[in-house]
Amino acid sequence: MAARDLQERIKKLIVDRRLPSGAPLPTEPELMEFLGASRNSVREALKALQAMGIVEIRHGFGTYVGSMSFAPMIEGLAFRTVAGHYRGEDSLLQLLELREAVETGLVSRLAGRLPEADLVELDALVGRMEREAAEGRGLAETDRAFHATLYRGLDNVLLSEVLEAFWDAFHRVQRDLVEVPQDPRVTCRQHREILDAVRSGDSVRAEEAIRDHFGNIRARLTPTGAVTAEGTAEGACERAGSPADSRSRHTGTAGHEVARGLTDPCR
Repeated sequence: MAARDLQERIKKLIVDRRLPSGAPLPTEPELMEFLGASRNSVREALKALQAMGIVEIRHGFGTYVGSMSFAPMIEGLAFRTVAGHYRGEDSLLQLLELREAVETGLVSRLAGRLPEADLVELDALVGRMEREAAEGRGLAETDRAFHATLYRGLDNVLLSEVLEAFWDAFHRVQRDLVEVPQDPRVTCRQHREILDAVRSGDSVRAEEAIRDHFGNIRARLTPTGAVTAEGTAEGACERAGSPADSRSRHTGTAGHEVARGLTDPCR
């Protein structure tokens, strides 16, 4: 039996038996009998499913249904983005546009519909962001919490996980690039406007606020043009899952230009 067929049958077993994350799978001998496959074939199928987050192999304990997180997708998306970027493609801009399309399409559904408790929490997060900006501290984690809280109002766990995946992929690409200081007051002001627009119930204003926020990031990405991999490829590739020879790392003008587009304190 082909390896892919074994993987599909194990996935079907999980679905048919309604097994939740963390539930134990049949033992290896039981799977061999159920699938009519050899020990090595079963092990290879389980390893492939583990790489996808579908199962978790706990050596000495057995195999369990995995968390089914978006971690494999984040790894692939981050690597694809950084590899394309250093080939001179607009992969960072494309990822940004994907995020913008999703968030812009969703925010109008939230206008005037968030419960007061969520609005109070969002207001507190913007206030924290403003204090962090005044103290010269990074805003990224607070910004992340703001967007997670905002879209939590849609009551869609899958959607929240997808947005988190986009966030992780984008930030993993930029994290090791040269830091260029940005004015965090712009980011704080934009988040305050997003909150005010959602609170007011004006869906058009909310969409415009999101577009303005992403437009600010895009303005720093688009002037850089194509760059080569020599600037800062090593660190970014390591974050995306592909280590590079540290001896080849050089930080030149191109690296600084890329970083200027990527190091928004919040985005």
